[in-house]
Amino acid sequence: MKKGIAAPFCFVNDFYKSWKRKIERRQISNQGKIRKIMATILISTLATGILVALYLRLPMFGQLPYGERLARIEKLPNYRNGKFHNIHETQLMIKNPVWTVLKFLFENEVRRKPSKPLPTFKTNLHNIGPEENTLIWFGHSSYFVQIDGKRILVDPLFSSVSSPLFFFPKVFAGTDVYHPEDMPEIDYLIVTHDHWDHLDYKTVLQLKPKVKMVICPIGVGAHFEYWGFNREKIIEMYWNENVSLTEDIKIHCLPARHFSGRGLLRNKSLWASFLLISKGFKIYMGGDSGYDAHYGDIGRMFGPIDVAILDSGQHNEKWRHVHMMTDEVIKASRDLRAKILLPAHICKISLAYHPWDEPLIELSRMMKEEKFSIVTPIIGEKVKLKSPPPTVSRWWENLE
Repeated sequence: MKKGIAAPFCFVNDFYKSWKRKIERRQISNQGKIRKIMATILISTLATGILVALYLRLPMFGQLPYGERLARIEKLPNYRNGKFHNIHETQLMIKNPVWTVLKFLFENEVRRKPSKPLPTFKTNLHNIGPEENTLIWFGHSSYFVQIDGKRILVDPLFSSVSSPLFFFPKVFAGTDVYHPEDMPEIDYLIVTHDHWDHLDYKTVLQLKPKVKMVICPIGVGAHFEYWGFNREKIIEMYWNENVSLTEDIKIHCLPARHFSGRGLLRNKSLWASFLLISKGFKIYMGGDSGYDAHYGDIGRMFGPIDVAILDSGQHNEKWRHVHMMTDEVIKASRDLRAKILLPAHICKISLAYHPWDEPLIELSRMMKEEKFSIVTPIIGEKVKLKSPPPTVSRWWENLE
């Protein structure tokens, strides 16, 4: 009788033990799978980190200042805690940089690129007479200046992509019309800072045999020296320093409100604007800059400015401290006491959310009430210096 009663309990007990063993085996198996997944994630992360580290060591990323150059930098008043600072506190008001980049890559709600190739004109720079005083804009912030027989090239970007990536951001169709081989010998190559769209690795390497002298903010010379440029041919300048290039031409290195960096580290080299003075004619090369008091300071010290080339595009409220909004371009021109404004940082690559032609449209509208003139050449068109400004060609109006 007891045996008959105990049998069901034995069966239940055996079933429970069997079920428990299966659960334990499954847990052990799951733990093994989790360990494999974690190991895979760890190995992938380490491998990615190693690949990124190796990638960042490629020559195109340049060289950070060290040795005597760094020792000089560390004594400068706006270099603190291992990096350069702007005159006033400057922030990029971006809460999630990764999301911002992804949104920019895949969202296309506005006309960030023109629907057809931009019009261009191919000027033969080799045939420009030494007596001509002229400026030729190549799109974005790249331009050629010949003044009093000296040839000057500023922030040249002749590659199809302006970043360390092979696919982004690509230049607009039709704007890739000038190349290093189209340049004559360059007396002075001026670079305002070391961002990829102003200091293009492939371009400067190809230009190296043609460049007699490099002028750049302090710290940027480390890149050029690393890339094989003769140190004796590199003039590195700090804000408010000046150098006489010839008996009649002087260049001033002046403040800008921006930042620097080609890799993961920011602000190890300086950013700047430059003022070129030749026999009383003054060209202001603004580089990249947000609006700040330095424009008024420069205007009071050096104004009036004959031609001011100013950062006029790739702006956004979230980074207005480092790139001017359109109304601020007008204010900066007034502060500089500019006679002529030539908008730059536009019409070659898209680095912001606004329509590609918005800066030209808005500036042209706002200029109606201003005393100074605006020059808006097509890429490659000659702009005569030391003469009345040419008629504004509204070349963008027939494009979309």
